[in-house]
Amino acid sequence: MGKMNVPDGLLYTKEHEWIRIDNHLGTIGITDYAQDALGDVTFVELPKVGDSIRQFEAFSSVESVKAVSDVYAPMSGKIIKVNDGLMESPELINQSPYDKGWMVVIEIFDENEKKNLMTASEYRKYLEGIIE
Repeated sequence: MGKMNVPDGLLYTKEHEWIRIDNHLGTIGITDYAQDALGDVTFVELPKVGDSIRQFEAFSSVESVKAVSDVYAPMSGKIIKVNDGLMESPELINQSPYDKGWMVVIEIFDENEKKNLMTASEYRKYLEGIIE
């Protein structure tokens, strides 16, 4: 299972999503661990711009050769941008989960929801508990 890439400066969920907060905007995707567990991603279902998503509720799904997996919102907000590139190239999630493989950008409703998420070091510890 190798060493999982967990960048600092992002916040993480127990369902293996990440969010990068920049002012009141949040960019969301799935982690290196999630894409590795899923295997080759073949299709990504994305919400529409203008949709609202709620913290820890499913807002999207990712299909891979192994399974279909829900993606849960790390924070609540209104979707202001979706990564259309994933329609053409869903494999970007495998190749670049934290960079080119981002899924949506939201306008964050409540910054206080951050406290329900894990820091990079907390998420690394959490993964150590999962990965034998």
